[in-house]
Amino acid sequence: MARPTWTGVVSFGLVSVPVKAYTATRDKDVRFHRIERGSGARIKQQNLSAATGEPVEDDDIVMGYELAPGRHVTFEREEVAALRPDSTKAITVLDFVDLDEVDPVYFDKTYWLGPDGPAAAEPYDLLLEAMEQRNRVAIGHVVMRNKGRLAAIRPMGGLLAMSTMRYADEVISRDDIDELPEDRPEADQRAVDLALQVVDTMTAEWDPEQYPNTYTAELLQAIEARSDGVVAEPEAGEEGEAPVIDLMAALRESVAAAKEKAAAEAGDAGAAKAKPAKKAAKKTG
Repeated sequence: MARPTWTGVVSFGLVSVPVKAYTATRDKDVRFHRIERGSGARIKQQNLSAATGEPVEDDDIVMGYELAPGRHVTFEREEVAALRPDSTKAITVLDFVDLDEVDPVYFDKTYWLGPDGPAAAEPYDLLLEAMEQRNRVAIGHVVMRNKGRLAAIRPMGGLLAMSTMRYADEVISRDDIDELPEDRPEADQRAVDLALQVVDTMTAEWDPEQYPNTYTAELLQAIEARSDGVVAEPEAGEEGEAPVIDLMAALRESVAAAKEKAAAEAGDAGAAKAKPAKKAAKKTG
C-alpha cells in the first residue's frame, strides 16, 4: 500500500485544504556500480587532498564556493543546510492559469493529492470542481525535502495532482492507493459559484518569470555576505495552529479581497497611463 510522502495544506484565498501527497511516478533508469575487474569488488570513493594526495577526514571537509581560481568562500555543511527554506507544510496558490498555457517542460515530478481527513473533503472537492470547470492549474510555492520548489496543481483523473510530465508506464495508477476517496460528494452549487469567483478574479496569464527561484537568490546573497566576512542567519519561521474558519464566509471574503486587489491594480495602471498624457497637454499649452 502506498504511503503519503508529504502532508500539508493547499491555500487559495482564505480557504485551506489539508492534503496528503502520494508519489505517482517511478524511475526506470538503469544504474551501474563501478567494480574491480576480475574480483568484482565495489570501488569505493575516497576524499583525497589535491595538494597532498592524502585522504582527508570527513570532519576536516567544508563546503567551498569558488569566487576566483584558487579563492573560495567556505561554509560548514550545517550552515548550508540552515540556508535551506523551512518546511512550511503549505502550498499558497499565487495564481490560477489556463492549463493549456503551461509548457510541459516546467513540470517535474507527480504526486497524487488526497484530502487529509474527513473535514478536508468538502474544500478539497470544491477546489477540484472549480479548477475542472475553468480548466485551470494552480501555481504556488512548496517546500519538500528542505528544497523550495514551484508547484503546479492541476485536476487529473477526478483528483488533484502536483504533476510532472512522465512516460505512461512510470505513472502509478490511483487504483493502487486505497486511502483515496472513490465517490465524490455532490458539491454545494452556492459554494462552487463563490469558488469560481475566486478562481476568476485570481486568473492570470502563465508567465514563469513571475515565479523566481528565491532559494538560489538567497544562497547567492549568503555567499556574497560571506565573502565580506558577514553571514546573515536565516530567521526561523513560527508555525501556528490554523484557526477553524467558515468555508462560505472565507470564500466570500476571498472574492471581495481579490476584487479589491484587481481594482487597485487597474487604478494604478490607469494612473500610469494618464501621467504621460497630462505632461504632454501641459507642454503644448
